[in-house]
Amino acid sequence: MKACKGVTMMNGIQNSKGRILFHIDMNSFYASVEMAFDPELKGKPIAIAGNPEERKGIIVTCSYEARAYGVKTTMPLWQAKKLCPSLIIKRPNFDRYRQASRAMFDILREITPIVEPVSIDEGYMDLTDAANGKNPVEIARKLQERLMGELLLPSSIGIAPNKFLAKMASNMKKPLGITVLRKRELKEKLWPLPIEEMHGVGNKTAEKLKGIGITTIDDLAHFDTAALKSLLGINGERLNKRANGIDDRPVDPESINEFKSVGHSATLPRNTDNPAELDQVLKSLAESVANRMKRKEVLASKLTVMIRYSNMATFTRGRKLANPAGDAGDIFEQARRIFYQNWTEEPIRLLGITGSDLLERKEAFKQLDLFSFEEDAKKEPLYSVIDQINAKYGDQAIRHGTAGKRESDSAKGTSFNKDFLRE
Repeated sequence: MKACKGVTMMNGIQNSKGRILFHIDMNSFYASVEMAFDPELKGKPIAIAGNPEERKGIIVTCSYEARAYGVKTTMPLWQAKKLCPSLIIKRPNFDRYRQASRAMFDILREITPIVEPVSIDEGYMDLTDAANGKNPVEIARKLQERLMGELLLPSSIGIAPNKFLAKMASNMKKPLGITVLRKRELKEKLWPLPIEEMHGVGNKTAEKLKGIGITTIDDLAHFDTAALKSLLGINGERLNKRANGIDDRPVDPESINEFKSVGHSATLPRNTDNPAELDQVLKSLAESVANRMKRKEVLASKLTVMIRYSNMATFTRGRKLANPAGDAGDIFEQARRIFYQNWTEEPIRLLGITGSDLLERKEAFKQLDLFSFEEDAKKEPLYSVIDQINAKYGDQAIRHGTAGKRESDSAKGTSFNKDFLRE
C-alpha cells in the first residue's frame, strides 16, 4: 500500500529561498496505534474512551471508520454506540502511545535535528537547511511512507514557510495527505475557510468574532486591527497577522522542556450535588496535580478550578495565591475554597484543578504571614541541618522533601500535557 494517498500542490514550492517547515499530524493517533498493535482491528470502527464500563465514558479519539458513522471526539460513549452499534471501544493505553510517539519523533529527527514536538502526535520540522536542494514534497512523501511502513501509522503533512500555514496545510487533507501552502495561495485556499477552522480560534473566540461580523478567515485578515485588539487584546492582533500569513516563530526543539501549567480533571460516575462526594473528587485531583508538580519540581502561584454542570455549562474560576502551593493538602484547601465560593449547588458532571504561573521549587520563596509563620518556624531546625549537609556534600545531597522517586499517577482523569513526551 502506498502511504501517500493525496498530494495537494498549490503552485509548487521552491526551496531556493525562505523557510521550509513541515507540520506532521498523525492521523487518529490513539486508534491507529491500537490497529498497529492488533492488526485484526484494521478497517473497523474503533474508539478510545476513558471508561467504557460507566456512563462517564467520553470519546478521546476514533478511527475514520467510526467517524463515517458520525462518531466524534468528546462525544459521550452512549451516543457514539447509538450511532455505531458495532463500535469497538478500547481503553487508553498511554504507555503504548508514548512508545509510538517516541518512535515517530525519532524518525523525524533522523531527517533534521530541528524538530519541535507540540503534543504526543504532532510536531514541526524545519528543513530549510536539511532539504539541501531536494524537493520538499518528495521528502514528505518518503517520510510519510516510512511512518506507515515502519510504524504502521498514517500521517498528514503540511509544508509551508511558517508554522501557522504548515499547521493549516496539514489539516487540509486527511488522512494521508501532503499539502503545500504558500503565502500567494492565501486568497484561494485559506481565506474562504470559516473562521472556526482557523488554528488558534476556539469556540469562544469564534463567537466573539462572529459577533462583529467576522465569519471567514478573509474577514479576519482584512478587519481593523485596532478593533480586534479592543475585542481580544493582543491575541486579536496576533490572529490578524496569522490570517495574513505572517508568523515568525522558530521551530524550537527546546520548547518541550517548557510548560506553563499542570492540570487534571475528572468526569464523575454520576451527576452529583453531594458535598462529601465532591470533596473526595477535589482531594483526588489535588493529589494528582501535586504528584505531577513534585515530579517537575515546581510550585503553582495560581490555582484554577473548572466546574461543569449536568447541563454541560462549564465555568473556570482562578485565584492568585499569597504563597506558592505544591503540597496536595494546600492545593486541596485552596481549590475547595474556590469551588465553594462559586458553586451554584446544582448537580455537577466534571471537576478540574489546574496549577499555573509555575515556579521552580528551588527558586520559589514563601511570603511568611501569621498563618504560615508558626509552621515554618517548627521546620526551620530541620532545614538548617539539611542545609549544613548540602553545604558539605553538595546541594543535591538532601532536598527539602521535594524530589524523590518518580511516582505513578494513579488518580483518575485525563491530562493532555506534554508529559507524554517527557521521560
